[in-house]
Amino acid sequence: MPRIDSETVNKILDAADIVEVVSDFVHLQRRGANYIGLCPFHNERTPSFSVSKSKGICKCFSCGKGGSAVNFIMLHEQMTYQEALRYLAKK
Repeated sequence: MPRIDSETVNKILDAADIVEVVSDFVHLQRRGANYIGLCPFHNERTPSFSVSKSKGICKCFSCGKGGSAVNFIMLHEQMTYQEALRYLAKK
């Protein structure tokens, strides 16, 4: 696969809305300025997965997994960094 230049990477990251990306896989509920839901990386009964639209990050406070929209796609879909960027660019 050809390398994606840094200008294109920055455009993809700026355009990727973390809430929109995560909500494709997790049912999110608004709680104040953030969103919460059940973590997709482990089984749980009470929501501990938090998504911050203003910071552009997500984090599970039980298992500790999270990060940016690219990190979430990499973890959830078992993709490489390049594949995750292509996924977000198509979205």
